[in-house]
Parts: sequence; structure tokens; C-alpha cells
Amino acid sequence: MDREPARVITLIVVDDHPVVRDGLRGMFASAPEFRVLGEAADGVEGVEMAARLDPDVVLMDLRMPGGGGVAAITELTRRGARSKVLVLTTYDTDSDTLPAIEAGATGYLLKDAPREELFTAVRAAADGRTVLSPAVASRLVSAVRTPAPAGNETLSAREREVLALVAKGTSNREIAAELFISEATVKTHLTHLFAKLGAKDRAAAVALAYERGILG
Repeated sequence: MDREPARVITLIVVDDHPVVRDGLRGMFASAPEFRVLGEAADGVEGVEMAARLDPDVVLMDLRMPGGGGVAAITELTRRGARSKVLVLTTYDTDSDTLPAIEAGATGYLLKDAPREELFTAVRAAADGRTVLSPAVASRLVSAVRTPAPAGNETLSAREREVLALVAKGTSNREIAAELFISEATVKTHLTHLFAKLGAKDRAAAVALAYERGILG
């Protein structure tokens, strides 16, 4: 006799293709540990649905007419939504990957991911752990290993916010709570700003930021 899982992970699917939504719903319906609460055809609808249904995980496509995924992730982060966002998309270019993760996505998978890999990723996202497909992970590593010449790249507004909190001695966990983002996203911002400043650690980043007038 099948036993009920100890915990049911709830999710919503945000994708503009009905066939994709149907396929994902059917896939998750076959596993008793998951429950799909709803589907949305664009980011705007997805944000409202997430606010209404409060799922553990939002499976988010990126490129959708009527409201893209990055804007939706940014809005969910701004609202301090409990739901974790797992990007599930066809695209793994830098212009898609980095903005989605910087906006607050917990993970990023490609749509050709095997079923078990997707299930594992949803479980991890529900627990707040970062999940990246190998292709995306390698792109992120390349992006932080080959930064622009130190000091010549401007910090984003969010990176400045993170750096200012670091300068006050704030921990990653406290920064995450204050900015309504995940600890994984805080670490991503730190990695980026370290690379842009040419700093090897938090202390060096703060010192260089004061030296260059980034922090007053």
C-alpha cells in the first residue's frame, strides 16, 4: 500500500505555453509528494497567483508576452514572498541567467532536464537551496572568473545595498532578511561585487569601496 509522503510540496507553474503547463502538471501529479495549485500564462498573473495561493515553489518561465519572468521574480522578491522561484526555461544565455538569479531566483534549470532532476530541484528549492543546471553553473563561473578590469565596472544598486550592509558588519543571513532575498542571492551579489572591485574577501571589498568613494 502506498504511503502518503511526510510533506507535500505545493507549486504553481508560470509559462505561456499551454502544452508545457499541461505536461508539467501531469508530471507532478504522478508523484504524491507534489501538488500543483495553479497555472499562470505570464509573469503578472504568476505574481498575483503566488500571492493568493502561497505555494512553496514557483516554476517560472522567463520569456513570456504580457509579463516576463525576471520582472515577476523581482516583484516577488520586493513583496517578500515566501515562495521560492525555480526558473525553468529553454534559454541559458548570460542575458537570461544572471538577471534571473540577481532578481532572486533560487534555481535555474533548462526545460530538457530529466524528470528526476526536476523533482530533485523542486525539493531543493522548497528547502531554500540553490539549484543550477550544469550549463548554467558553468556560465556563472565564467562570468565571475572573467570580470571586467578591477574597478572599471559599475556596481548595481542592489550590489551597493549589499556592500553597505557588509560594511556595517551584517551577516549574509541578516542581509537576506533585510533585503527580502535568499542567502544564496546574497552570496551571488557578493561574488559579483568582489569580482568588480577586484577584492578577495569582504574586508578588502569594503576597504576598496571606501578608497574609490563607492561608500561614503
